[in-house]
Amino acid sequence: MNLLASLLRTVVPLLAGWFLTVTGALGIDVDSTAVAGGITVAVTAAYYALLRLAEEAAARIGWEPLRLVAGLLLGWARPPEYQAPRTVPVRLRLDKDAMHTDFVEALRRAGRDVEGRL
Repeated sequence: MNLLASLLRTVVPLLAGWFLTVTGALGIDVDSTAVAGGITVAVTAAYYALLRLAEEAAARIGWEPLRLVAGLLLGWARPPEYQAPRTVPVRLRLDKDAMHTDFVEALRRAGRDVEGRL
């Protein structure tokens, strides 16, 4: 779900910037592909930055309708959430039997950690 949300939040602003450039909504006459690409990037960056700032400001002040509208105009109603990776401490000894025991214990802990997230 996070991948879909992040893709939509990238593609929708790109399409909006392209649409505004192609339609001449800014009143700029585009003659070359390079200029059109540059204008598209500038418009897209401004569009994205403005809506992300509005979304963040709305979240901080608790104004849910503005946060929702800004998120929808970015392609997804809310920013994607990413989970931090979990680490499992592993203790190794030079003793072969102890190394096996520590490794098995680390695997058990990792398994419990994964089960706890499910």
